[in-house]
Amino acid sequence: MTIHWLGQSEFDKAIGQWRLQAGEILAIFNMYGQGEYIKGALGELEEITIDFSKRVRGEKDQPIRVKVRRNPR
Repeated sequence: MTIHWLGQSEFDKAIGQWRLQAGEILAIFNMYGQGEYIKGALGELEEITIDFSKRVRGEKDQPIRVKVRRNPR
């Protein structure tokens, strides 16, 4: 299996596109007065997305989970 690594500028472009699209999905929460939480949610989603990509490329073998749990079970 060949792993393709992006350069920093390509990564920045890709993560920027990801944030725009994820922001569009989460924009529905603006209708319910929850818009102030979107930025934080995007940050958390970005972190687990990056962790996921590292895991599937074999770079990092650790659980994929949110770093700060708001609703401990």
